[in-house]
Amino acid sequence: MMNMKIKYIWLLACIIVFSACNKREDFEMIEEEVQLPPATPGSADFSNFVALGNSLMAGFTDGALFIAGQNNSLPNILSQQFEVAGGGSFIQPLTNDNLGGLALAGNRLPGFDPRFIFDGAGPAPLESVIGPVTVTTDIVLNNPTGPFNNLGVPGAKSFHLLAPGYGNLGNLALGLANPYFIRMTGSNPDASVLQLAATQTPSFFSLWIGNNDVLGYALSGGDGTDPITPVDGPPGVGFNQTFGALIASLTASGAGGVVANIPNVLEIPHFTTVPHNPVPLDAATAAAVNQEYVPYNGGIQAALAALEGTGLFTAEEAAARIISFEASETNAVVIEDESLTDLGAINPAFAGLPKIRQATADDLLVLLAANFIGTLADPNNPLSVNGVAIPLADKWVLIPAEQAEISEAITNFNGAISSAVSAAGLALVDANSLYNQLLAGGITSGNFTLTSNLVTGGAFSLDGVHLTARGNALVANEFMKAIDATYGSNFEASGNLVDIGNYPTNYSPTLQ
Repeated sequence: MMNMKIKYIWLLACIIVFSACNKREDFEMIEEEVQLPPATPGSADFSNFVALGNSLMAGFTDGALFIAGQNNSLPNILSQQFEVAGGGSFIQPLTNDNLGGLALAGNRLPGFDPRFIFDGAGPAPLESVIGPVTVTTDIVLNNPTGPFNNLGVPGAKSFHLLAPGYGNLGNLALGLANPYFIRMTGSNPDASVLQLAATQTPSFFSLWIGNNDVLGYALSGGDGTDPITPVDGPPGVGFNQTFGALIASLTASGAGGVVANIPNVLEIPHFTTVPHNPVPLDAATAAAVNQEYVPYNGGIQAALAALEGTGLFTAEEAAARIISFEASETNAVVIEDESLTDLGAINPAFAGLPKIRQATADDLLVLLAANFIGTLADPNNPLSVNGVAIPLADKWVLIPAEQAEISEAITNFNGAISSAVSAAGLALVDANSLYNQLLAGGITSGNFTLTSNLVTGGAFSLDGVHLTARGNALVANEFMKAIDATYGSNFEASGNLVDIGNYPTNYSPTLQ
C-alpha cells in the first residue's frame, strides 16, 4: 500500500510539473538551451576589412550623410560582426553632425542639404520642422584624417573608383570631383578610391558599385542629362572592363571579398510611390481643361485621317494620345513622350502637335513629382496646372522605353559582376533578388517584415532610394550568409547574424 501511495505521489508531481510547463497556451514545450558553436572565419581573414562603393556603402540615408546613418552603415554593421571572427578596427570618414548637408568654406553647397524627416504626413526637409540649421560638415575647414576603411562615396559610379583627382578640391568647380570623396583624400588629393583601398593592403573587402551607373539616368527621368554607363570600353569608361579592373586590383594581394550585384532600381519607392493618376478634378474644372485640349485632340484625329493606310500613324497610338479628363479623384497626368510619332516630320501640316499623352500604369513617376504635380506654371492662370494643362517634362517620368534601357543595362552589368566574382572565387550577394522580394511582399527577419513601401515599409529611407538602418541590417545578414557559403565561416550557425529589430527605421528631427 505504501508503494502504491509513493507511485501516485510521483505521478501527481509529474502532472503538476507538466501542467506548470504548459501554462502558456497549455501546450508550450520545454525549451532546452542550445549551445551554439563559437564564431570562426573559415578561410577568410577579417583583420583588415575595407569597403568600397557608393552611397549604399557610405551609410547615406534620408537624403543625406550624417553620423547616425554612418554608424549604421552596411560595412560598419559587418565590421562589428567580423570582430567575433578576427576582425580589426574599422574607421569611417564621419561627418560633424546629425543634420546632414555639406558646406564649402562656410557656405552651404547647393544640392547638399540637411536630411529628410517624417513630419507625420510624409518625408519633409529637416528645416521645415526645426527651422534653419547651420551645416557644420565643411569640405575645406574640417575634413577628417584617414586612412579610412569605409571608402563608400555617395554619388560614385563604377568608373569613379578609378578616377584620379576625384577627391581633389581643385576639380570641384570643373565637375570632376566629388565633395564626399574630397573629405577622404587628405594629403593625396589625386589618389583614386581604388588606390586608397590598395595602399591599405586589405585582407578582406566588400564592394557594392554600379547602382549609380543606371540610377542617375533613372532619377533624371531618362532625359539624357545623366546617361547610363556604356557596357564596354576601356577601364574607366565601360562598365565591364572597369569592374574587371576593380576586382583584379583588390584581389592582387590575395584578399578575399564579398560583392553585391545591382538591384532593380525601378522597384525602389522613388519610382513606385507616386501613381500615374493622382489628379482630382471636379466636373467644372475637368470640362474647362478638356476645352483647352479640343484643338490638340482635333489635330490628332485629323492626322489619323490624313495618314490612314500609310502605316505611319496607327489608330492605337492616336487613341493613346487623345487627352480627356473627368470628374474624378484619379485622373492621369499628361506627360511628354519622345517615343511618340513626330507627326510634323511626316506632314508639316501637323507640326504644331506636341508628342504628349496621358500616363498609364506602365509609366513611372519620380518621387519629387509629387510636389510638382498640381502647381501652377503661371501663377496668374488657374488653368496652367502642371501635369494637367501643362504636360510633365521628360525628367519627371520614366516611360516604358526608358525602363527597358535601364533593365537591359542592369542585366548586362550583373552578368559582368557574376562572371568576375565567380572567376575570382569571391562571395556574391544577389541584391537584385533581395530588392525584388521587398517589392513582391516583403522579407521577414525575426519579428519584423520589411517591404519597399515608402515610410511604412521599414526597408527604404525617406528619400525613397537608400536603405534605412534596419534595411542595412537586413542586407548585412545576406552578406554574412554569402561569406559563410564561400569561405566556410559560420556567422549564421554561431548566432552572429544581427537582429534587425535593434536598428531604427527613422531618426528623430532632434537627433543629437
